[in-house]
Amino acid sequence: MKGIADTGFIVAFGYQTDSHHPWALNLAKGLTEPLITCEAVLAEAAFHLGSTSYVLSLVSDRLLTLDFSCAENLEQLTALAQRYQERKPDLADLCLIRLSELYPRHTVITVDEADFRVYRRNRREVIPILCPPRH
Repeated sequence: MKGIADTGFIVAFGYQTDSHHPWALNLAKGLTEPLITCEAVLAEAAFHLGSTSYVLSLVSDRLLTLDFSCAENLEQLTALAQRYQERKPDLADLCLIRLSELYPRHTVITVDEADFRVYRRNRREVIPILCPPRH
């Protein structure tokens, strides 16, 4: 599976008590290549998990790989921020939308179904997402 990791997936994977932990663990077991993500997602995940070293270990262990530059995508991120200003997206979400534009064959792995069902890449395209099953 070619995927883009959102904060919620990383937090669910890292917290054994998270309600989505079994889903995240099962998904990670089936990966054949690292999930792409960005620094903004890593920062959010480190904050929520309370461990920067753990989050960085996911990169070192190749569960995650970094392949995004805010500086190189500033114009597109600014346009996305303006387009979705009413939803008040955080930087991580904007970076993931942009990553989905850059990697159209990758699925965004998220627990944030509500926002990612609204966000569009390339203005009109639905972003493919993978979310935990609803209970």
